[in-house]
Amino acid sequence: MAWQLHYTSARSGPTGRSGFQFVAETPGLPPGVRAAVTPFMAYRPPPDAPLSPRPEELERFPVALAYEPVGGRALLVRSRYLGQDYSGRYGNFFAHAVVAEREELEGLRPIELWQAEIWEERPGGGDLPPLDDLPPGTGVSPEALADRLAGDDAYRLLVRLVDAAVAALDRGHGRLVLVSEDAEPIVRWIAVLSYSLPVAAMPRLSFTTYSADPAGAPHRVVGTTPSVWSAAHHDDPAFFVGGGDDAGDGDDGGSRFARTVAGCWRESDFAGLDALGDLAVAQLDGDGDGDALLAPVLDGAAALLALCRGETGVSPEEEAAAAGLLTRHGARVPEWVWPELVPALPGVGFDLALAMHTWALRVDAAEVADRCAARCVILALEDPALGSRLPARLLPAKALDRLAPLVAAAFRRAASLTEVGRLTALASRAGIALPAGDVRAAAARCARRGAGDLRAALAAAPAAWRERLVEGAVAGLAGADPRERAGLLTDETCDLLHSRDWSAAPGVGLPVLASVGRRHRDRRVDVTGALLRLDGPAPDEVDDVLREVWAVPASAEECGALLDAFAEEVPRRPALARLPSRTFRQAALDGDEALEDAVLLRVAGRVLAHFAEGARAERDASVLVAHAKVVGALRPEEAAAGLDTIQGAADGATEELFETAFGGAARRLARRDPGFRAAVLAAVSPPVRARLVERWTASQGRGPWGRPGSGAGRRNELVEVALRLRLEGVREPRLEAWARATAGGWMASRRLDAYLRDEPRLRAALRDLVGDGDGSREG
Repeated sequence: MAWQLHYTSARSGPTGRSGFQFVAETPGLPPGVRAAVTPFMAYRPPPDAPLSPRPEELERFPVALAYEPVGGRALLVRSRYLGQDYSGRYGNFFAHAVVAEREELEGLRPIELWQAEIWEERPGGGDLPPLDDLPPGTGVSPEALADRLAGDDAYRLLVRLVDAAVAALDRGHGRLVLVSEDAEPIVRWIAVLSYSLPVAAMPRLSFTTYSADPAGAPHRVVGTTPSVWSAAHHDDPAFFVGGGDDAGDGDDGGSRFARTVAGCWRESDFAGLDALGDLAVAQLDGDGDGDALLAPVLDGAAALLALCRGETGVSPEEEAAAAGLLTRHGARVPEWVWPELVPALPGVGFDLALAMHTWALRVDAAEVADRCAARCVILALEDPALGSRLPARLLPAKALDRLAPLVAAAFRRAASLTEVGRLTALASRAGIALPAGDVRAAAARCARRGAGDLRAALAAAPAAWRERLVEGAVAGLAGADPRERAGLLTDETCDLLHSRDWSAAPGVGLPVLASVGRRHRDRRVDVTGALLRLDGPAPDEVDDVLREVWAVPASAEECGALLDAFAEEVPRRPALARLPSRTFRQAALDGDEALEDAVLLRVAGRVLAHFAEGARAERDASVLVAHAKVVGALRPEEAAAGLDTIQGAADGATEELFETAFGGAARRLARRDPGFRAAVLAAVSPPVRARLVERWTASQGRGPWGRPGSGAGRRNELVEVALRLRLEGVREPRLEAWARATAGGWMASRRLDAYLRDEPRLRAALRDLVGDGDGSREG
């Protein structure tokens, strides 16, 4: 039902007061309705209207029919000027309001109530009956409107009006202003807009056929007169519709929807208008789409209708909008759409074909589904990135036979390795048999030009085709320009390829292995083996790469692994022959204790077994092994032999290793008992003896404030070493001089006497040593 209210200026209304008020209404008016309606109870005459109009002039004042959604209901207000009120003052008007539930307007556009029988010309009093029905008026039927549009040739204006109205609805503010001296043209254009837009948009298309304040009107479409408009602020678009001013203006532009609407009116194609509405409603009625922008919805509907009708000129963007409509709202799209689309299938894009395929499966149209799937395959061949979206459908043999030549042609024109990989995935997904030679040839051609990303290609290709793709790529790289090859062989690509057998493409294998070996220390031994197996590159080229790979010194483990695996090759390759010495040197820099590492000593043994005598690595290994013998010697003769070996390798060994090994051996021997040390000094060659004495006596220097640099016990032990060596008949002048100086002091002499109290032979030797010193001073 619908409720009625009458509003005017009365001497005494229902409340007993005078003035503008509701003078009559339907009993049982819902709470809040009267307050919601009150702001719309207004009417002001045009500024050029007579101030004291005669009765016949009153008939020419514009009637305002307004529609506005209010509080979940529809408010319709018809206002007309009455002239004088009960007191004789001018300015009185009568507003007849109808408040209806939205269901009451189902199938009815509010503008159809223009000149409806429900409207009263004069205000009543008391209770007004409820309206059980809202019968439309006359004069705004689609047929009559189409005739009038044809007579005015107003289709260009229609395009502009439709786009302006849709824009205002999407903004949610602002308005479209229609200007005419007479209300009838305004009513007609509001009616045309109402029939042009889908029913679902009608609640948002509020309007008034006349307002004296168009800038302040709350409606989206506002009618007014030229005199009002000339005095108003022009913030909104206005269209003069009364005298044909705008009928021929503009151009053939406008949105797809507006142009389609104009075409329907031109052809009196009311079925087309209904179809547009149905297609739009399918989107606007969707869950969560209540706030959807109207313009893209309507353009998508118009594009879809054009496709259904087989029209040309639908742009890819418009087709994408239509496809989006079908994809998101396919279950609500009218069933008549799908069969109408099938004839357009050979020319549609991927998204639309995929949506049609989904529909065909839903309705068990197997033949159409196959055709749609085949169309998707054809389009994916042009853009392999679409391959992952292909419908998983086994095509019939005839379709596969038709597609096979297209697939072969796609491989021949593939522009990059990535595209080749995607094409293999596409063919596999579609069930199309691929000749392995086609895949290899396409990959080789692209690689030869340096086109694509092999890593991306392999990621896109099915596992079954990756090896064929790599074979082709490697073959292409072998014949590529070095610059093109370098661009394609990124570090990531080299990581994928390095484990291959490079015997057939050594020129490609060389940079691949170089890249991997430089960056992955844990793979250097394997990379070295692969490089050594290459047959084709010059030895110098391989050596250059080996030097890059082993730029960081090898660890003892790596060096041992190399010698275990390539014992014959390492000494012959300059880049590899240097590795043991670099490893030994690094250990020496870490300190003499590092020279005792078991893995390092094993490497030294392997070097001694496979390197020629006199080679630097062999000399270094000899030093390392000799050092181990010295520090672990049980007999002085063994230690002496080790020291002589270290000294003998001095000329050819790495300096840092020699110094660390000899110095470390000297320090370790300095911890042995004096008898052992004296025996070592007696057994070594004079140069080694002098070097040892130099090391040992230097460590006995003076400390702070002239105090001895080491403990008295250590000095006494070294004096004992000198005495025992003297008793053995071996004279070492530097050691004896040091011992004599140490024993010459009164306190030192007393300590030595106490230290040697149980060694009469050593005490006698000490007296002789000191006496020799006294004799030399006297002489």
